[in-house]
Amino acid sequence: MLQQAQAIKPQLVEWRRTLHRHPELGFEVHATAEYVASTLEHMGIRVRRKVGQSGVVGYLGQGKPSIAIRADMDALPIQEENQVEYASQIAGRMHACGHDAHTAILLGVARLLNDLQLSGEVRLLFQPSEETYDAQGVSGATRMIADGALDGVDAVIALHADATIEAGRVSVGEGWVAAAVDEFEADIIGKGGHGAYPHQTVDPIWLASHVLAALYAIPSRRVAPLQPCVVSVGIIRAGTAENIIPDRLYLKGTLRSFDDAVREQLIQEVERALSVTRALGGDYELNIQRGYPAMYNHPQVVAWLQQVARELLGADKVGSEQKTMGAEDFAYMTQLAKGAQLRLGVRAPGGPVRPLHTATFDIDESALPVGAAILAETARRFLNGELPG
Repeated sequence: MLQQAQAIKPQLVEWRRTLHRHPELGFEVHATAEYVASTLEHMGIRVRRKVGQSGVVGYLGQGKPSIAIRADMDALPIQEENQVEYASQIAGRMHACGHDAHTAILLGVARLLNDLQLSGEVRLLFQPSEETYDAQGVSGATRMIADGALDGVDAVIALHADATIEAGRVSVGEGWVAAAVDEFEADIIGKGGHGAYPHQTVDPIWLASHVLAALYAIPSRRVAPLQPCVVSVGIIRAGTAENIIPDRLYLKGTLRSFDDAVREQLIQEVERALSVTRALGGDYELNIQRGYPAMYNHPQVVAWLQQVARELLGADKVGSEQKTMGAEDFAYMTQLAKGAQLRLGVRAPGGPVRPLHTATFDIDESALPVGAAILAETARRFLNGELPG
């Protein structure tokens, strides 16, 4: 399978670069989805369009067992700085998280499996809006699930580009591997006035200094030390002039955790931290936006991916470290079917780390056939009953 994937590397690169030049955001991935659907149909693969608003599902084979493979299609609102011929042609948008590679790899899986006699069904899930939500606060995975994309599926697998791992290597660990994430935004309410007379005001910036101290103490002083969690404030806005104490201060941040009880505790602790404002004569308004749940890699599916990867790449190229405080909406899919997500190395051997979600992110395209081969071979063996359990 790896040899076959290497043979179609030029096609994988062409798909990836075409997608990279034309990034689209959120659920507005209409041109990307049509490109995917048309490419699948050109292979003779049955396609369902507009799944989860703008997703695409391709169907290979039929019946049981059934395994789904997911790739996300959306880009990020980042201005690309790479000086390459395939750089983004849309100002302020860029595939800075590798979703162009994910999509090209899944198209490669379709091509690799299309000519085989499959003993069941492989369902190809091309998902919109992994990076963000719609107006109802719902992401692409949830929308596709609601449209029946995972109905009847026995297992689901995926991969994600990892800029810290060299191309030609992969890693996949079992258990809770990606954190749940929730957003909080708050207005700290004071009483404005002249900067020369602070005693006549209730300074919301001063109030916020106490709130920030309380927020940042949550992981170290409020949550049990053996429970990983993160509280981060990313936005603080207040004021219009240097000599005016404002009435309000706005702040926004994220809460990350693995344990459900800790997740609920973090929300309670944010409320407690903000209540400091009332003790000091101010007030607050708080809004919580629930985000993705923690992602669980099923040990059995991890064993399948590890076995296939070791046989294709060599045992020394396969790691088992994966846990991250980052979030991933593939977690919704692994709640419905046993599944796991592989980390695919995309860093040029010996080259620098080019982090995800930055304007200089790029991949070593030798990773494309590696990812396609592992996913395709895992699906093939699953349908043929060649995997443990």
